[in-house]
Amino acid sequence: MRKLFKYFKGYRKQMVFAPLFKFLEAATDLFIPMMIANMIDNGVANQDVRYILIFGAIVIGLNIIGIISAVICQKLAANSTAGIAYNIRKGMYNHINTFSYAEIDKFGTATLNNRMTHDVDRVRKAIGSFLRSVTRAPFLLLGSAIMTMLIDIKLSLVFLVIIPLTLSAVFIIMKFTDPLYNKTQKNLDKMSEITRENLQGSRVIRAFNKEAYEEQRFARAANNFRKSSVKVTMVSALLNPITMTIVNFAIIAVLYFGGVQVNSGVLSTGQIIAFVNYMLQISGALVSIANLIIIFIKASTCAKRINEVLDTKTSIVESNHQFVTPVPNSPKIEFKHASFGYAGAAKEAIKNLTLKVYPGETIGIIGGTGSGKSSIINLIPRFYDCTKGAVYVDGVDVKAYPLQQLRNKIGLVPQKAVLFKGNIKDNLKWRKKDATMEEIYKAVKISQSEEFVNELSDKYDYKIQAGGKNLSGGQRQRLTIARALVGDPEILILDDSASALDFATDAKLRKAIKENVKGVVFLVSQRANTVKNANTIVVLENGQVVGMGKHNELMQSCSVYKEIYNSQTK
Repeated sequence: MRKLFKYFKGYRKQMVFAPLFKFLEAATDLFIPMMIANMIDNGVANQDVRYILIFGAIVIGLNIIGIISAVICQKLAANSTAGIAYNIRKGMYNHINTFSYAEIDKFGTATLNNRMTHDVDRVRKAIGSFLRSVTRAPFLLLGSAIMTMLIDIKLSLVFLVIIPLTLSAVFIIMKFTDPLYNKTQKNLDKMSEITRENLQGSRVIRAFNKEAYEEQRFARAANNFRKSSVKVTMVSALLNPITMTIVNFAIIAVLYFGGVQVNSGVLSTGQIIAFVNYMLQISGALVSIANLIIIFIKASTCAKRINEVLDTKTSIVESNHQFVTPVPNSPKIEFKHASFGYAGAAKEAIKNLTLKVYPGETIGIIGGTGSGKSSIINLIPRFYDCTKGAVYVDGVDVKAYPLQQLRNKIGLVPQKAVLFKGNIKDNLKWRKKDATMEEIYKAVKISQSEEFVNELSDKYDYKIQAGGKNLSGGQRQRLTIARALVGDPEILILDDSASALDFATDAKLRKAIKENVKGVVFLVSQRANTVKNANTIVVLENGQVVGMGKHNELMQSCSVYKEIYNSQTK
């Protein structure tokens, strides 16, 4: 939890004053039993109405002060905890945005989402409970113990028995619940992951009539979460009854021995009532402390998960923040014995790739599924780094570039066409914020999107739903291509981005790109016709280059390429 203290900045005054007002409330609670004891012993016993009214007014005044203090404390605590939670979430979001693909692959989307929402909320609740109880519970516990000692030192020895018993119960329950909370959070992550998959793949599930299977899969995950939640709740729920049982036996002992002393004239009836009230305050304080410990056990687990994210450093480190000057007369892109393997993978995805690409060239990359096509192009913008060898852009190692300068050179269209909620114009300005409408029109025309965009009701102001769900697959792909083309990138990467297009539209798209795009173009595809006219075609199989050259050359020299081409054209 200490690592999160930096997010408390700006709310430290509220965190100081909130416990102070709670302390004032606790002080009023501490004096009220003595006031009531005096009313009974002096006012009621002597039938002194004036005395009763005076002390009754004092008790009411103390209650009013306590209520006002509690309200102020609650407001300060709510403001500070909400602000701290905002700071933590903002810090996590900013930090996650520094992650490379490797770190995102490591955690997974579902668990990152849970850590930013559920885990941060648990920490927020723990901080709120701490602010409301950090002074009240210990002060009531200590203050009530002192007041009982002032009433009768022998009778107050009961505390020497109940306090160690209660602390022992708290320690034992804490020991059992800590690992159970970890297990519960992991089960929650699994359930969230399945939910996310089902929502995103709902059409596929229905298409294959897999509703029953997915329901069973979700039911198993939800049941595991239920079992772990019930188990940890059952164990932690034992704390209150155990504590109250100990305190109730203590109250019985006080009433028994106190009654004997009342009969012998050592104590008065009011003192015994005050003693019992202090015992009840002590029991409430002990329960509050016990609950606070349980809350902090939960929050500690969540804080560890949050810190795990915040402590994870991106594998893509910017070694230079200064603008890099390209090396004259160098290839636009060069792979020098580049190899790459995913974390935990049994073999490398790319092995010893050497390739030079000069300005104006079009490079086609083709191969079967899992051959390493996307892995190659992910090395250029440094979504991943080479495990061996290096990648150069304009004669400079990509690791020497500031990421912003490097990625500003690149227009990328990923395999999965992703659009964001907003209008078409806003989506097309993602690569270049100040793009003119002329640049947007040009990109839309090249991407073969002009016809369908002009047919939409609001044209470029047409509202796109999250993920572009109100557009077809081909429309989404063409708009993502247009987004990458805005601003004339030096390097255009199309990663299997025409898979949803018909052959005629695909041909028009390639023709328009060839005529209008001056930079380097990477065409990653499983279609031989898409890469057929590239200056250089790279043929991959199991991460290795098995052929490189023009179409006619590869038809003679590369059996893998010939097999792919013939299977698609004959």
